[in-house]
Amino acid sequence: MGNCSSFRWRFSELNSNGMVSIEEDGTHEGIKTIRIQKACEFTTGSVLCVCIITWNMNGKMSVEDIRKLVSSNRKFDLLVVGLQEVPKCGVEQVLQEAMADTHILLCQKAMQSIQMFLFGAKSSEAYIKEMKVDEHAVGGCGGVIGRKKGAVAMYVNFSGIQMVFVSCHLAAHERKVEKRNSECRHISHSLFSKNDIHYAKSADITVWLGDLNYRLEGISSLPARKMIEENRQSKLRDRDQLLQEAEKGQVFNGYCEGTLSFKPTYKYNVGSSNYDSSYKIRVPSWTDRILFKVDHSSGLDAVLSSYEALDCVSSSDHKPVKAHLCLKVRGGNS
Repeated sequence: MGNCSSFRWRFSELNSNGMVSIEEDGTHEGIKTIRIQKACEFTTGSVLCVCIITWNMNGKMSVEDIRKLVSSNRKFDLLVVGLQEVPKCGVEQVLQEAMADTHILLCQKAMQSIQMFLFGAKSSEAYIKEMKVDEHAVGGCGGVIGRKKGAVAMYVNFSGIQMVFVSCHLAAHERKVEKRNSECRHISHSLFSKNDIHYAKSADITVWLGDLNYRLEGISSLPARKMIEENRQSKLRDRDQLLQEAEKGQVFNGYCEGTLSFKPTYKYNVGSSNYDSSYKIRVPSWTDRILFKVDHSSGLDAVLSSYEALDCVSSSDHKPVKAHLCLKVRGGNS
C-alpha cells in the first residue's frame, strides 16, 4: 500500500528565510479557510498523502483510544501524530503495534509531555534523504503534572520534498491571547535556528499542529453550548481567537486551515462527549488545530481531503483532530 513507488521527480534545494516562519513581510492575509475536497486521489493524482493527528491526552493512557486514532482508512504515505500532556507510559509502543501491519516508525521527538511521531509506509525508508528534530520550551511544569509548554519539530526531506512539522502546546486560559502569540513567535524564530545554513532554508510545506489553546471570546458558556447543540457551531467561528489574531497579522499569516465544521474540541467531561459540567463550566473552544502553508516556489499544491474531530475518543478532556493532506504538482494531471 502507499504511493511511494510513484515518485518520478525531485525538488531542487530552495533558498529562503526561516523554515518554520509564522509571519511574512508586507501585508497580512490571516488564515485562509479552505474547503474540504472529499476525494483523495491516492496512488493516482497525488505525489504524497499525509495524515496528521493532534491530541491532548490530559495525562491519561487509553490503549483503546490510541488505537482509535489510527484505526481508520490507512490510505496515506506518512502519518504524523502530535501529542500533548502525554503520560509516562508506553505510548510509542502502542502506536507502533497499532500501525505495524502497514507503516513503520521513521522518527520521533519528545520534550517531556509534548511528543511527536512520524510513521511511513513500509517502503518509505528508501525515500528519506534527511531528517532532523528540534525542540523549544516556553514554560510549563512538565514532569508529573504533564503541562510542559513549547514545541517539538521535525524536518523531513522525503524524495526531495522538504517538510517541517511543528507540534506545540501553548499557554492556557482565555485571557492569555498575547502570551500565546508571543510563544508562537518565539517557537517560530527558535526552531532549526542553530548556526547551520542548511536549516535556514525554506520548507516546501510547513504544518503546525497541537493544542494551541486559543479560545472563543465574547460569548459565555451556555449560549455557546446552545448553538453547538443546534448544530450552529459555524456561527462561533467569528469569535475564535486564533482566526482573530491571524486576521490582525499577529500569527500564522498566509497559513491555511480546513473549515471548522466540527464541534469545539475542549473541554469535555472525561469518558464522555459532554462538555465540562464542573463549577467552571468552561466555554467550549477549538483549542486543537492543524494549520499548513505551502511555499509558493515549491511547485506544489496541497489538497485537504478531511479535517475532523474524533468524537469516539473519550479518555481525555480534549477530542483529537485529524487532517488528511494530499500534495500534488501544481498544474499536473489529477
